[in-house]
Amino acid sequence: MRRREERWFDEAAGPLVRPYAVTRGRTRSDVYGLDLLTLVVAVPSGNGNAHLQPEHAQIVRLCQYPLSVAEVSARVDLPLAVVKVLLGDLIEQRQLIFRSAAPSSEVPEKHVLQAVLDGIRKL
Repeated sequence: MRRREERWFDEAAGPLVRPYAVTRGRTRSDVYGLDLLTLVVAVPSGNGNAHLQPEHAQIVRLCQYPLSVAEVSARVDLPLAVVKVLLGDLIEQRQLIFRSAAPSSEVPEKHVLQAVLDGIRKL
């Protein structure tokens, strides 16, 4: 048994702290509507992360530059549902800010993108 990234880890059994224990039994955090493409980034703070749980602190350290929810989940090696709960906690504590992807209805139309591309080519 060894310590890996702030969690106890057994090579044969995997993480010894189960996901439901990390979230204290909470399974949903739909308050902020986080999806796979939502970007999250840490808010600079002078008070440090000493008061955060290890998983929360790990996420704040990772998010020093914008990452998608999917990237955070992959890097902390926790299920997406668990990461969404933890991200919701951090947003509520004002440790993170987030930006959802633009809805497909707000994506520029093809002719606008073509005009931009043509303008770039003329440069």
